[in-house]
Amino acid sequence: MSTAYNENCEMKVYKDSLKFDKRNNVVVTVGSFDGLHIGHKKILDELQKIRNEINGESVLLTFEPHPRQVVSKDIELKILTSLDEKKRLLEKAGIDSLIIQNFTREFSEMDSEEFIKEILVDGIGASHVVVGHDHKFGRDRLGDADKLKELGEKYGFNVTFVPAEKINGEIISSSVIRKVLADGNIDKANLFFGRSYSFCGLVVKGAQRGRTLGFPTANIKLDDSRKLIPKRGVYAVTSSCGDEKLNGIMNIGMRPTFENKTELVIEVNLFNFNKDIYGEKISIDFIKRLRDEKKFASKDELIDQIEEDKKTAMVILDSELRNNKW
Repeated sequence: MSTAYNENCEMKVYKDSLKFDKRNNVVVTVGSFDGLHIGHKKILDELQKIRNEINGESVLLTFEPHPRQVVSKDIELKILTSLDEKKRLLEKAGIDSLIIQNFTREFSEMDSEEFIKEILVDGIGASHVVVGHDHKFGRDRLGDADKLKELGEKYGFNVTFVPAEKINGEIISSSVIRKVLADGNIDKANLFFGRSYSFCGLVVKGAQRGRTLGFPTANIKLDDSRKLIPKRGVYAVTSSCGDEKLNGIMNIGMRPTFENKTELVIEVNLFNFNKDIYGEKISIDFIKRLRDEKKFASKDELIDQIEEDKKTAMVILDSELRNNKW
């Protein structure tokens, strides 16, 4: 009789597939899993289901950095989840072991059979492989569903393909979500994630202009410079700093009313909060996009707009809390 996996178990993390000792009854999935959206969750649910049926171990093999950042160097790919975020979400999902494969140009040259035999079979001991419907693997991504089934028969492992997850007829993918966030559509992105989009960073000193307006802000330097920053504008957000959960409004932009900056500024005004948190880590969850960034004719006009933004955000965030969405 299978038992449900423990969401509170401690996930083991391996820095390389060579660090993982081959064992029996391993159910493995492979991929970048950038964003860990609800399409990925469907794969993880299937992985855990099979793991419980065979009383085995669930293993997720992912890559760092993202393969496209190595193979397609001309593409400035922005990621949806940092490695730390990915670890935290996978542990919450109950994955037993996470293998973080260093993805190099040399590694990318492995052909599909070499990858399956050396890494999944001889290295990990896969008895069952679970992948998404469109999974590709090996050099030039030439390994496909037919090849994986063929290699499963050859090397003695089962294969399960998980169908695409759709909302309103649209297939959910990391690429789609990147575009949605770049367009500022937080509602749609959060729907596809199954949670709020978030990022983490350190609170750093800025121009401190917010204090002169009556709205002190915390300027944030992201933990990972590769992280995708949503479209410039003002957002209703929730924030965690230490043990405190706070509401606020976030501005992403160039401060056009006062400055002609060339570097993007990320700053959050936390409601009913006036502590010194310079140098502390802060996490931000994006709840709703309120408006575009704009240049105001005067300081007073800007203050009036911030007041309106704050009122609007408070209504939205109170509603989110009542509905237990965070």
